[in-house]
Amino acid sequence: MAKDSSFDIVSQVNMQEMSNAVNQTEKEISQRYDFRGSTASIELEEKSIKIAAEDDYKLNAIVDILRARMAKRGIPLRCLEPGKIEDAAKGTVRQSINIVQGISKEKAKAIIAAIKATKLKVNTQMQGDQVRVSGAKKDDLQAVIQTLKAGDFGIDLQFINMR
Repeated sequence: MAKDSSFDIVSQVNMQEMSNAVNQTEKEISQRYDFRGSTASIELEEKSIKIAAEDDYKLNAIVDILRARMAKRGIPLRCLEPGKIEDAAKGTVRQSINIVQGISKEKAKAIIAAIKATKLKVNTQMQGDQVRVSGAKKDDLQAVIQTLKAGDFGIDLQFINMR
């Protein structure tokens, strides 16, 4: 009897790389001519990024810089969930952007449904914020990965712990 193979489907963000991207954004803001003398800031918290600026235009510019830095560092842009832009003190604006980690129950159900639709002989199991896929044939598992890569679930997926 062949031993079952398995892998986990996760949606994770490398927080060290995210910290580096935020630091580079901060550095660029401090050096850019159009931000001279303005009160613009970006701050990484545990599960979110806080951005403050003088107006919507500058705030959006900071977000654009951040997205460019994230792309260069291989951080999925889909992990950002922007909150609404709020008015802050002294006529400034601020925005909180959540960093989405893990696979929600709804997304996990959609992923499992997509896997079942392939009619491959694999088992799926929700484990907290990730999905485990196991099966006897490695080819079936690789077919599942290809199917999921082709699909769009609104989040960035990684495939880890292939055994």
